[in-house]
Amino acid sequence: MPKLPVVPGADVVQALQRAGFEVRRRRGSHAVLTDWQRTREVSVPVHAGRAVRKGTLRGIIRDAV
Repeated sequence: MPKLPVVPGADVVQALQRAGFEVRRRRGSHAVLTDWQRTREVSVPVHAGRAVRKGTLRGIIRDAV
């Protein structure tokens, strides 16, 4: 597996939306996305000015697949 990039949470949300997920709700600094069948749910931290940690990003990808 290639190394994961350092990206902000907003970019992760945009990538998931391109993959077919849609934002169901936002509360505080987290966005919750679900796929179109609503079988998978992914929570993404969208902290201002901070990148998503690599372990968190790996977990988001694992939950989205």
